Amino acid sequence: MKQSNEKYYKEQTAALLLRISRDDGQDGDSNSIQTQKKLLTKVAKEKGYTDLLVFSDDGVTGTTMKRPGFQAMIQEIENGNIGAVFVKDFSRLGRNYREVGYYMEEFFPDHDVRLVAVSDGVDTAEGEDELAPFRNIMNSYRRSLWTSESRRPRPHYVIQRQRH
Repeated sequence: MKQSNEKYYKEQTAALLLRISRDDGQDGDSNSIQTQKKLLTKVAKEKGYTDLLVFSDDGVTGTTMKRPGFQAMIQEIENGNIGAVFVKDFSRLGRNYREVGYYMEEFFPDHDVRLVAVSDGVDTAEGEDELAPFRNIMNSYRRSLWTSESRRPRPHYVIQRQRH
């Protein structure tokens, strides 16, 4: 019985990964943490997830995967607690195409985790998106155009649990 409860819990639990940094430019409210959270909460609920874990890296560049919120999410996945990851778009996952590719093509599938990139129209439960690797490369390229060490704010992260 314990194993089936754990499986049910994982199937109902989704991670909402939020990230914004000055590297992303001045996109205003369209990419704000609160806007991302609202969008991802709505989509995750529509897809049937009732337990939402919010991982946020506010003010942290996407050029590194060593972000506190991202690492906390990875730990929860490794512990078997998450069945899906929702991001606004692939650039919220990260801007290093090799590392993002590893998570998309190896880590998430190996851990039976669904990936949904809302603005990119990708949901791994609905099949593969052949353009995803190219979006990844473009995000990495875009990062190189925006990176400036002097503009980076002091990063912080927040982890919240929402039960619905």
